[in-house]
Amino acid sequence: MHEMGVVFHVMDMVEDVAEENELSKITSVTLQLGEVSGVIFSYMADLWEWCAAKRPLFTGSVLKSEEIHAVTICNTCGKTYDTVPQGRICPYCGSEDTVLVTGNEVLIKEVEGM
Repeated sequence: MHEMGVVFHVMDMVEDVAEENELSKITSVTLQLGEVSGVIFSYMADLWEWCAAKRPLFTGSVLKSEEIHAVTICNTCGKTYDTVPQGRICPYCGSEDTVLVTGNEVLIKEVEGM
């Protein structure tokens, strides 16, 4: 379950942000998760709650998420398309020479605290 590693990493990064901004409590963290990142938010939310109870800075904090839509570009015809319904094969020209442009990210968008 790589979600646990992601949660630990995010909390470590947020601790640095909290220190830089002199925050004594984190109330929420919003992540942007790529549609094809492989990260399951419900697992992360459960792990967040468990980890937050063990780190005083995060006690009672909430983990939120926003989805980043998966888009692929075809190197043959130059067109972009929705990745999930089409996969790797370009629906316009049939080429397999495609690259995922967005949708695999795991980003910290916002940290709220006091």
